[in-house]
Amino acid sequence: MSQIDPRTPVLVGTGQVSDRPAKGETTTRTPLDLMVEAARAAAADAGPGGEALLRRTESLGIVDIFCWPVPDPGALVARELGISPRETVRTVIGGNSPIALLADAAGRIAAGELDVALLGGGEVGTAFRAALMSGGSTGWEEQPEGTQPTRVLGTDRPPSHEAELAAGIAYPISYYPLFEHRLRHAAGRSTQEQRDWIGEWWARYSRLAVEHPQGWAQEAMTAEQLATPGPRNRLISDPYTRHMNADIGVDQAAMLLLTSAEAAEAAGIPRDRWVFVHGTASASDHWFVGEREHLDRSPAIAASGRALFGHTGTSADDIALVDLYSCFPCAVQVGANELGFVVDDPERPLSVTGGLALFGGPANNYVTHSIATLADRARERPDELALASAVGWYLTKHGLALLSATPPGTPYAHHDVQSEVDATPTREIAADPSGTWTVETFTAAYDREGAASVGSVVALDADGRRAFGRTEDREVLGRLLDGDPIDGPVELDGAGGFAL
Repeated sequence: MSQIDPRTPVLVGTGQVSDRPAKGETTTRTPLDLMVEAARAAAADAGPGGEALLRRTESLGIVDIFCWPVPDPGALVARELGISPRETVRTVIGGNSPIALLADAAGRIAAGELDVALLGGGEVGTAFRAALMSGGSTGWEEQPEGTQPTRVLGTDRPPSHEAELAAGIAYPISYYPLFEHRLRHAAGRSTQEQRDWIGEWWARYSRLAVEHPQGWAQEAMTAEQLATPGPRNRLISDPYTRHMNADIGVDQAAMLLLTSAEAAEAAGIPRDRWVFVHGTASASDHWFVGEREHLDRSPAIAASGRALFGHTGTSADDIALVDLYSCFPCAVQVGANELGFVVDDPERPLSVTGGLALFGGPANNYVTHSIATLADRARERPDELALASAVGWYLTKHGLALLSATPPGTPYAHHDVQSEVDATPTREIAADPSGTWTVETFTAAYDREGAASVGSVVALDADGRRAFGRTEDREVLGRLLDGDPIDGPVELDGAGGFAL
């Protein structure tokens, strides 16, 4: 193992499962079934010695499972695999969780605290959705009251400010359109022009998803199909159509087998299976969206990128394989802008899977799939660098990971740049705002018949304070969506409503 630090963290096995039920049927498989299958696939992917490494697993980390919220899923995975890790880890909610798990395990491997970790998660969204629709339950295994993993990774709190909730802004489908409209306005495009532009590069994502062996999408869609509202692609929240939203109704699992270089060598893992973790970085933007200085920027992504690129002596220009988090198109745009990538570059698409809307968005675990796919591609292109990004909540929590089949030039390190982000400016959220303000951004939620039902605005006053407003008035909704109200006046009534 000349010139490779024996404590270097190495991905040696990746396993992915995408289990689509037959049309009209509900799967009988559980998240546990899919995770166990993915774990065994990861061991097999490592080649000779992979099964032995799996049996040596010391840390088993599972991303928070949306459809099956058991407290210690790692213990159940270990039981089914017949292994006895010395710890189980579960993350809190967030799409950043796979990189948080990877960084935690990689750091402990680099420090000599462990040698083998199994990381990942799984969702069975079809059965979960069917149970919700029927008013029943999935009937999946539960754990006794008081069960806890060895560790819970991450801290969390309610993601929304009360002023945001009062304005009808409460879920990803209402937050991310606000960011998109701000980006659209800055680019000088109309709403439909923005949809059409997204459709062009989203169509390339669609083809990637169909080509991926584990992609959920069955047929590639054209730019027009993706961008044009209609019965099969209804508007969800302006400006997004259905196919621009992450699809969490999928049955997918992915697992990663991470070891020290020393353990991989001792187990006889062939060198052509090794993918080195060069570095990771993370931070959260100001927690509440309303407190952030700009709604089309991410100081946390920018700071994480500077730290990671600085540590590895690289830049966006050096990275051939990229998967930027893609729950909604604006997440890709913000990540690309902060890191130095070109969003619609046909020569270097910013996804290797097709993204959460088309490949599949298995809740918090998507990035385990993107890392697994990047690792697979890195083996095929051993001289290239691969970058994954991850996002939790509403462009709130962020993580980056840099991988390559070429050993790193500097030892692995994780960069927590939270203090740098915390020092960036914030805005005051006004209480009971009234009078004439300036529209910063907006969205409207649509019902299943295709009619706008609730409108939300975000506004700024002359002092830079931010406020939110809500309306169900059809005339106001019509004016909100007719043209572009951004940078124009809005009347806030002091009781949470607005008029244009």
